[in-house]
Formats: sequence, structure tokens, C-alpha cells
Amino acid sequence: MSLSRRALLVGAVSSVAAQAATRTEHGFKLDEVELIVEGLDPAHDGMRVCQISDIHIGMCTPEKRVLGAIATINALQPDLAVLTGDFVTYSRSPLPSVGVQLDGLKVPTVAVLGNHDHFVDPDEVTKSLDRCGYAVLRNQHAELRVRGVRFNIFGVDDGGTRNDDVHLALDGAPTSGSRLMLTHNPLTVRKLPKDEGLTVLSGHTHGGQIVLGPVTDAISTALGQPYIRGRYLVGGNQLYVNRGLGFGRESDFLHHGSEPELTLFTLRSPEAFGGIGR
Repeated sequence: MSLSRRALLVGAVSSVAAQAATRTEHGFKLDEVELIVEGLDPAHDGMRVCQISDIHIGMCTPEKRVLGAIATINALQPDLAVLTGDFVTYSRSPLPSVGVQLDGLKVPTVAVLGNHDHFVDPDEVTKSLDRCGYAVLRNQHAELRVRGVRFNIFGVDDGGTRNDDVHLALDGAPTSGSRLMLTHNPLTVRKLPKDEGLTVLSGHTHGGQIVLGPVTDAISTALGQPYIRGRYLVGGNQLYVNRGLGFGRESDFLHHGSEPELTLFTLRSPEAFGGIGR
């Protein structure tokens, strides 16, 4: 992607793509975000994807919020649901609840693991999600059929625990067409091939968790994590960082200025906005 075309894409993302937020009764905000996805097949224009991240089942997140998120996704009836890691925190005790609280999504669902899942028991978390019927991608890619057309999804494992392998996830996969990548840690976006036009959904940061205006962003950037919430363009690839479902009100952990989030994305093809792309 040339600089001029890239700048045009950034302008489209910031000025054309719409965003709205609604506070729900379940203790999270429903953020509606329109993303222009480079290479998206025209058949997938308007495709809807729900994301939840950093669920931290147990004392970090009230059960009613998790169940509310599942109910909300089912009510929205998206084409796809994605879960981007940290299903547990430090203790093994919530492991049996993972498959109970997250069960019941009535749409195709794909997940990746987070750093806390690796701290606790990644294989057991994976089994719990498998039993729900959700695909867990650990440096893998999968092909879905959406509206009768191939849609490729990549799942890169957690980078904070050095389990990410971008090359393995991309190996043998199509390099064009409708593509979406999931990874827990936003920093993994730096390991992607440059100017691939990939769209990456991540979490991990909790939106800064304790947000004190620009101070939080400055501290996070100084500590090596400049991607905190919302959209970024990194090396010619688009990144969205979800604030996570965990913490917030009714949690035992402090959380200020960054409300829990369930995101509803509407994917738009560049052709819908005058052919902006590579």
C-alpha cells in the first residue's frame, strides 16, 4: 500500500466509518463500529461481527454481565462472534464456569487464548470452549462460508506469553479476499507482514483500566503498549482494541474511565466507499 493510498484509507476509517455506543442494563457498553476491511468480498459487505474480550470469569466479572453479553449477541444475530482471550485470571477455581457462562451462542463462534489463560491452564480453557461448540484457533486459520462465499479467519495465540506465531497462522492461507485476524495482545500486530491490509481484533488492555485522561495513554506508551482502545493503523494493517468485558462496576477490582465493552462491527468493503484499498 503506498503512502497516499494508506492515508486515504486512514481518512476513510476515521471520517466515513461510523461509531456509536449504548449503555446496556448488563453493565457494559454496546459499541457499534463500522470497519472498512481491505480485500473484503463484496458479498460480505455489511457482514456483522460481535466481539467480547477479557471476560475474566470469576470475581473480576459478575456472572450476570457475562450471561447478558451472551444474550445480547444472540439478540443481535451477527454473522460471527469472536472471543479474544482471558477467560480466566489467576485461579483454577473458575475453570468449570467457563463452559457454563459462555455456553449458548447461536452463531458461529471463534476464540483465541489470552495471557491469563496460559497462566492458569490453556488446554482446559480450550476444552471448555470446544465443548460449547466454539472453534479455538491457536496459531491457526480456518475457512468459514458466509453468505455462500469463503471468509478466512486467523487466530494468533497470546504474544505476552510468547505463544504467538504469526507465520504459522498465515501459512498456507489465502493472501487476499475476506480476511479477519484475532489475537489477544495488540502488540502482535507489529509482527504481521507489512502492508497486508489485514484487519486485527484484539483486547488485553482493558482500555487502560484506570483512565486519567492523556496521562494513562502516555504511561502505557512509555511502558511499551501504545495500542490501548479503539482503532489504529499499524504497518499498513488495521487494529481494533476492545476494552474487555471484565472489571468495571460490581467487580472487586478498580476500573475507572473505561467501561466494559461488547463490540458490534459492521464490515464494509472499500468498494462501498469509492474503491479505497491497496
